[in-house]
Amino acid sequence: MRAHDSATATSPIAVSTPLGSAPRESPRAVGILQAALGVTAFSLTFPATAWGLEGFGPWSLVAVRSVLAAALAAGCLLALRVPLPGRRHWAGLAVVAAGVVLGFPLLSTLALRTSTTAHAAVVVGLLPLTTALFSALRMGTRPSRTFWAAALAGAAAVVAFTVTQSGGALTAADLYLFGALLVCAAGYTEGGRLAREMPGWQVIGWALVLCLPLTVPGALVALSYEPVQLTAHSVTGLLWVAAGSQFLGLVVWYRGMATIGIPKASQLQLAQPLLTLVWSVLLLGERLTPAAPVTAAAVLVCIAVTQRARG
Repeated sequence: MRAHDSATATSPIAVSTPLGSAPRESPRAVGILQAALGVTAFSLTFPATAWGLEGFGPWSLVAVRSVLAAALAAGCLLALRVPLPGRRHWAGLAVVAAGVVLGFPLLSTLALRTSTTAHAAVVVGLLPLTTALFSALRMGTRPSRTFWAAALAGAAAVVAFTVTQSGGALTAADLYLFGALLVCAAGYTEGGRLAREMPGWQVIGWALVLCLPLTVPGALVALSYEPVQLTAHSVTGLLWVAAGSQFLGLVVWYRGMATIGIPKASQLQLAQPLLTLVWSVLLLGERLTPAAPVTAAAVLVCIAVTQRARG
């Protein structure tokens, strides 16, 4: 069964097409839209994390966000009476949990204690290429040379822009950022594979629930050691990274990957660092250089090429 057929079969919302229209275009368009919504949600993660760190310690923020997201996911799973995943799915769900639920949030949050959101955006700039590489190794996908050339060009443009924004200096946070990059790419790849066999929201839902034996005691211990100051920013940041980044964003993201394929969906993330920088200006007061529109244009061209390239 092809990826977009499988995703369509498990979608909670049926997509109808008028008579005489091309039936294969609508699922692909919906998949692109879903992946784009996921990217938009993820672009707010770093600014929201910066807000959350104003009132929570890094360990508390990560543990509490995971518990809240898991509670939301568990409520949906119970309300819809979703059966437990098959035994063959649990190993993949563990990879998603380790990479997306625990690894990336923790490592990126630790990095943001000393790094600006602009510098941290380097991770997001490299993530599409790393995800495509993981996909090629894990699933045997073979994108075309045109695809790889556009992906490399887009990644290079984003990295050059974000490094320039941060002054080109390497910090201790870079180790956290590179580690976050690797574990997140692995989690995205495995989640995209699982989303071909089960609804995307169930993939991240079960991954979150799987982490509860770790996140609940972790949250209790962290909250007992790290001081908490509840402010409008810290609460808003916590709620967004829990509901938006950790659950709802991943729901549409995994569905999008299942529909249009992991390599092509991952290239939409090339726009994520630029969106993050926009939010950083609006929400955190950071300033951008004139290079931003030039980089944005280059990234959009690369995205267009990767979407048209055939693997």
